[in-house]
Amino acid sequence: MKIHEYQAKAILKRHGVPVPDGEVATNAAEAREIAHRLGGSVVVVKAQIHAGGRGKGGGVKLARSSDEAERIARDMVGMTLVTHQTGPEGRVVGRVLVEEGLQMTRELYLSLVLDRSAGKPVMMASAAGGMDIEEVAASTPEKIIRVYIEPGVGIVPFEARQIGFAIGLDGPQVNKFVKLATSLYEAFLTTDASLVEINPLVVTAAGDLLALDAKMNFDDNALYRHPDIKELRDLSEEDPLEIEASKFSLNYIHLDGNIGCMVNGAGLAMATMDIIKLAGGEPANFLDVGGGANAEQIRNAFKILMSDKNVKAVLINIFGGILRCDVLAQGVIAAVKDLGVTVPIVIRMEGTNVDEGKKLLRDSGMKLTTADSMDEAATKVVQLAG
Repeated sequence: MKIHEYQAKAILKRHGVPVPDGEVATNAAEAREIAHRLGGSVVVVKAQIHAGGRGKGGGVKLARSSDEAERIARDMVGMTLVTHQTGPEGRVVGRVLVEEGLQMTRELYLSLVLDRSAGKPVMMASAAGGMDIEEVAASTPEKIIRVYIEPGVGIVPFEARQIGFAIGLDGPQVNKFVKLATSLYEAFLTTDASLVEINPLVVTAAGDLLALDAKMNFDDNALYRHPDIKELRDLSEEDPLEIEASKFSLNYIHLDGNIGCMVNGAGLAMATMDIIKLAGGEPANFLDVGGGANAEQIRNAFKILMSDKNVKAVLINIFGGILRCDVLAQGVIAAVKDLGVTVPIVIRMEGTNVDEGKKLLRDSGMKLTTADSMDEAATKVVQLAG
C-alpha cells in the first residue's frame, strides 16, 4: 500500500525524522490560510499524487506570498498531472501540501528497502540526490552507497557514520545524520514498511538535515497490525479494477496488452505472461485467483477481466492442487454463460481431476479452446487475439 508525501512525513516526524513545517490543503482558500500561518518569504506548493517526478511535471511550485500560494493551488487542485511514473494518462490532483521554503546547500538521497535476495533491509544513500536519482542509479551506480542491516541488531551508529561520511557530510552533520538514520530505520521497522525513500534529504544553510520529500510503501499482509496506517489508503489513486479484485481476494494488476490472464499462483502468473510475450502477444493483466479459488471467485475474476475493453482473448492457465480442475471447469462454464463472454478463451490445465475437468469443457457445448502445454496455449491465444 502506498501513501501520500504529507502522510509519510507525519509518520516520519512521529519517529523523530526532521521534516519541514507544512499542512495539506484540498482547495485554494485552505492553501492561502496555511501559507499565511507558515509565514516566511517563500512557501512551496506540492501536488499530492502516488507518483514521482512531480517537479518536472509542474506539480511543485514556489510561492512568494499567500496570494500566490492561493493562485497556484487553484490551478493545481483538479489538474491532471503527467509524470514519467504516471504514464500518459496522468493522475488527477486532489490535494496539495503547502510547506515552508528552505535555504538549501545540498540535496542528498536516502532510502530503506528490503533486499529479498539478501534477506535483509538495505539502507541506500547518495550525494547525488534530487530529481535525477534514477539516472544516477542507471549510469553511475557506484555513487550509491549500500549498507545491509542485520534484522536482529538494527542499524548501529558506526554504520550510519560510515554512510554519512561517504556522502560528504562533515563532523557535526554526520552526528545529526546518525540520529536521522536511526529514526528512519525505527519508522521502517515499526510500521512494517516495504520502502522508505527521502529524495531529497537536504542540508540547509544552517547545517541541519531535513526530509524535503518522503515516500513510504507498506506490506499489505501486515496492515492488520496497523489500522491507523490502513486508514491512510487513498482509493482514488488506485486502479478501480484492482480495488474490485481485492474485495474477492483476487490479485489483479492492470497491464497494457490485449490478452487476459487467469492463473493460480504468482509464479505461474509470471511464467504465463512471459510465454505470451515469447509467442508475440501482450498480456492485459496479471490476475491470480489463488490456490483455493471457488466457482464464485472464478466468476468474479471473469467479470473483472471483461471490464477491460482492451481484452480480445483470455488465457486460463491453472495447475490444479487445492483448486481442482473440475471445479475450475464448472466455474468457467458458469461464468461464460452468466456473463455472456464473447471473446475467445483458451484453457490449459493440469493437476487434480484434470480428465474430469476436460470432459466438462468438451461436454459444455461452448467454443472453448483447450491446450495441453503452455507453449501451445500461448500460441493459440495470441492467434485468437489477432
